Amino acid sequence: MQKKGINGINQGSGTNKNIIKTVLFHIGKYKFYLLFSIIMAAVSVVLTLYIPILTGKAVDCIVCAGNVNFAELFEILKTMAVIILITAIVQWLMNTSNNKIAYQVVRDVRQEAFEKLEILPLRYIDNHSHGDIVSRIIADVDQFSDGLLLGFTQLFTGVVTIVGTLLFMLSINISTTIVVVILTPLSFFIAGFIAKRTFNMSKLQSETRGEQTALINEIIDNQKVVKAFGRENKVIEQFGEINGRLQSASVKAIFFSSLTNPCTRFVNALVYAGVGIMGAFFAITGRISVGQLTSFLSYANQYTKPFNEISGVITELQTALACAGRVFEFIEEEPQIPDSPDAITLTDTQGMVTMENVNFSYNPEQKLIQNFNLDVKKGQRIAIVGPTGCGKTTVINLLMRFYDVNSGSIKIDGTDIRNVTRKSLRGSFGMVLQETWLHAGTIRENIVMGKPDATDDEVIAAARAAHAHSFIKRLPMGYDTVITEDGGSLSQGQKQLLCITRVMLCLPPMLILDEATSSIDTRTEIKISQAFNTMMKGRTSFIVAHRLSTIREADIILVMKDGNIIEQGSHDELISKENGFYANLYQSQF
Repeated sequence: MQKKGINGINQGSGTNKNIIKTVLFHIGKYKFYLLFSIIMAAVSVVLTLYIPILTGKAVDCIVCAGNVNFAELFEILKTMAVIILITAIVQWLMNTSNNKIAYQVVRDVRQEAFEKLEILPLRYIDNHSHGDIVSRIIADVDQFSDGLLLGFTQLFTGVVTIVGTLLFMLSINISTTIVVVILTPLSFFIAGFIAKRTFNMSKLQSETRGEQTALINEIIDNQKVVKAFGRENKVIEQFGEINGRLQSASVKAIFFSSLTNPCTRFVNALVYAGVGIMGAFFAITGRISVGQLTSFLSYANQYTKPFNEISGVITELQTALACAGRVFEFIEEEPQIPDSPDAITLTDTQGMVTMENVNFSYNPEQKLIQNFNLDVKKGQRIAIVGPTGCGKTTVINLLMRFYDVNSGSIKIDGTDIRNVTRKSLRGSFGMVLQETWLHAGTIRENIVMGKPDATDDEVIAAARAAHAHSFIKRLPMGYDTVITEDGGSLSQGQKQLLCITRVMLCLPPMLILDEATSSIDTRTEIKISQAFNTMMKGRTSFIVAHRLSTIREADIILVMKDGNIIEQGSHDELISKENGFYANLYQSQF
């Protein structure tokens, strides 16, 4: 069954027809500019096509040597100069309007794509290459922009030129015009043959480019790992293979598109030769004047020229449509399930969490969490431990509703989180992860992310509590020091301290600490743990840790294995169990 996109377009087929409908939908927002461009194109073509008429009249003014009507010739030349000037102004206005349409449409498409990125479920982000997503929003939209601009600039004028030229030729001689019309279908056949193959190759080229971008993005992000494990040559081989496929697809796409010009020029030559032969015969027999023959030859050349341009535009449009198809496919992906209309906003959260018969798996064929039950009272500290892959972080993802449960329910203060707005739910949690995230900006801007109206005193107090104040003051500009994306030259431990400071500033009613001190030295970790103990008083806290020494003070320790809780209790209770899983796990660390 095909899915419907945001504009009611069938997403499943991905045909040119559906893509064109979506493009026209976006262009429809700028009807005024579109209408203005069409009018300017018509005026430009009419004025351009009137020039050969004047040229023919000028030729007829020269009867023979010594018999030239200079007075009439000068009047014709002045008229031609005025028309050429007006045509230049009209074409400038048309191109300006076309630019306006093209770039505003591209701006809208890219804005829609980025907005969709913000509301896509994490399942999509996790299951798709990040580089390919970036390629769709950046490279494919740029390619679409180039094709759209070329289409507006040449397609309108080309079509109007063909129609206008036919009318002018019919006004001069019907018989010769018929010859031109009979040879015209050859251009359509050639253009259609080339366009179909160009689209397929351009689509493959765009997909391969996305694959290449994904690999480059992955290697840049993990350059240290690549070098550490000596994978440079292997990565170069992998890049070379993708690059080879991109070369092959690009060469084929360029080959088919390059056929357009010589093929259409051949048809143009046939038309011009046919007009020249018949026109010469009619001129000899006196049916048309030499000046009219000159005009007709000029029209024949102008008539065939748009076919050449339109054929080139069509091949460019095929490339643009292939890229647009990838962008629109992304835009029309199913977004995350929206908040229900009657969703409530969490206020004065107490921090009571209940998980009843929760079942969840990332892959339906691979079971993960099964029949998970948990009852957390206000202010309790819940530690979650277990071997890698047992589902610890998955529980956090479900609590934050980054993923929805397959069955069962999770309740906060007795309310199912699916009936709560995501913003208020996530605002009730303070989260420090093993993976830090900082954005380009000042240290202060990174700290106040969750509380933009925080005062300087509050920021400094939070930094002192997180033991980050001392290293921040040593930075060149202190709290106003600008850092690059993901922290720049800051150490992993310093970046994690900033993330802890961010949570210290907000102090929400519930906390999630997922390996929050994994990158911090032991001495600082002891101080941070003391700060955490102060912060966690009266707050429901979920602590995920591999270093079991950090969770001894937890009220309840959940021991997970294969998605199930196999043991639970306090540290002392679990240690006292002979041959218990937690006891063995704890002892193995010492």
